[in-house]
Amino acid sequence: MAEGSTHKEEKKQAVEIKDKARHWYAVHTYSGYEDAVTRYLKQRVDSLSMNDKIFNVLVPKETKIKIKNGKRRTVAEKIYPGYVLVDMVLTEDSWYVVRNTPRVTGFVGPDSVTPTPLSKDEIDMLMARMGTGEEKKFKIDVTVGDVVKVIDGPFKDYEAKVSEVDNERAKVKVLVPIFGRDTVVELDSLQIQKL
Repeated sequence: MAEGSTHKEEKKQAVEIKDKARHWYAVHTYSGYEDAVTRYLKQRVDSLSMNDKIFNVLVPKETKIKIKNGKRRTVAEKIYPGYVLVDMVLTEDSWYVVRNTPRVTGFVGPDSVTPTPLSKDEIDMLMARMGTGEEKKFKIDVTVGDVVKVIDGPFKDYEAKVSEVDNERAKVKVLVPIFGRDTVVELDSLQIQKL
């Protein structure tokens, strides 16, 4: 019985050592090929049976709302273009697999060959920035009567007065002076800036 419990303890220690050696590393890639490198690396991990040393590969992206042609669009924008994050246990084999993936130029470290793990604070900050992919809620910080500047669309650079705020749709109705008259124009909340 004592022999079985020591075996369990050794196994537990081996798991703890393995977890201590597991870190996130930043890998430099050709700019614009981050998603391709992620795919290549995941394929290499599967084909070379490196699942016990390389656990996760991701391109850090955050969701942003952009206005184009008056329409609100949600886009995933790279936080660090040209970089991919790899969660791995650093060994000669895992280093070789990552380093020799097509379009990888090297690890982030003192000399692009010696990998330096990212700190827990850096990873926590990045994961928080990446979010959960939920639709972002907007707080419109203008009220009826405020004077705003239109920063996008056909009335760009006009000053206008807020006449109505629709928090549900993130829309604002403003009074824009055109030919000496106030004209009601509905704009997205991202198309105005409070003065």
